[in-house]
Amino acid sequence: MTDLAALRKSYERAELDESSAHSDPLQQFALWLQQALDAHLPEPNAMTLATVGANGRPSTRIVLIKGLDARGIVWYTNYDSRKGRELECNPYAALQFHWVELERVVRIEGRVEKVTAEESDAYFASRPLDSRIGAWASPQSQVIASRALLVANAAKISARYVLNPPRPPHWGGYRLVPDSFEFWQGRKSRLHDRLRYRLDGGQWLRERLAP
Repeated sequence: MTDLAALRKSYERAELDESSAHSDPLQQFALWLQQALDAHLPEPNAMTLATVGANGRPSTRIVLIKGLDARGIVWYTNYDSRKGRELECNPYAALQFHWVELERVVRIEGRVEKVTAEESDAYFASRPLDSRIGAWASPQSQVIASRALLVANAAKISARYVLNPPRPPHWGGYRLVPDSFEFWQGRKSRLHDRLRYRLDGGQWLRERLAP
């Protein structure tokens, strides 16, 4: 195996300065997300979602951002999954975007709430048919005997609903309402740029953190 301790990378693509960063972190995030999209990076919409269960153990997984506005950041999933159960007992989470090619990371923390049934219905209806069937067929995060069970479930749902499966009651959207953002831009000599925005009295306070 390659000597992992010897792996090195020099970060020299860009900088993040207070004079050029937006005072509103949501605008700064939207700018960086658009730049990641424009650069045609692989899955620039992928984000790590971290939740904590009732036992205090954290868990992470990759989900896809599906909405962004002044209210927060939206993704969709199975409410009965591990992340759904953990959010039910502890409605706080952290998100992380890592755009390797741009040498950038964004960390976002905040309270999580479910989106409205109308929002979930509208997004579910926009999904490909196979994805809508899969939402019914997969008991997400549960132990199953084999893949054959998923295939059989999908066949039953397809036969039952044909081309118009409704949104399952256990499936829908979450919105993270941010109270903290951190923007990380890799810099030479490990003197990286880190700007943190945190809510203070209803206003966003911007601070530079040591790398």
